[in-house]
Amino acid sequence: MKIGIAADHAGYEQKQKLVQQLTDMGYDITDYGANTYEPTDDYPDVIIPLGMALLHKEVDRGIAVCGSGVGVSVAANKIPGVRAALITESYSAHQGVEHDDMNLLCVGGRVIGPMLIWEIVQAFLNAKYDGGERFQRRLNKVIALEKQFKS
Repeated sequence: MKIGIAADHAGYEQKQKLVQQLTDMGYDITDYGANTYEPTDDYPDVIIPLGMALLHKEVDRGIAVCGSGVGVSVAANKIPGVRAALITESYSAHQGVEHDDMNLLCVGGRVIGPMLIWEIVQAFLNAKYDGGERFQRRLNKVIALEKQFKS
């Protein structure tokens, strides 16, 4: 599985840990930045390349980290085809994939610790979209919304 990862300054330290953990587990990782700790960077600037990679199917799933996880979630969901959610526990990490085909996990590097982040990431990456009729019906409605409001 190809995984894209991105973080702003507030998620930089956690992202670096995740890159190492994911690499150790054998995942193919593409790091979309930040590549250095820059306290004045802005989360939309780091989430756009990751979101575009998801849109163009260059990666299978994405992980984004900012201070709270809210900013990267809001910004990522503006990109068509990206289904991002801020996750703070493992149930929603796998359920979001299984039921909603979530493809971008957003976490807060300043609000949850590295052990919980790693547990959430594993739940997210090990989950598979169910694809059952009710889930696909709902997903089709979300996709229709994207198309309806696309400018």
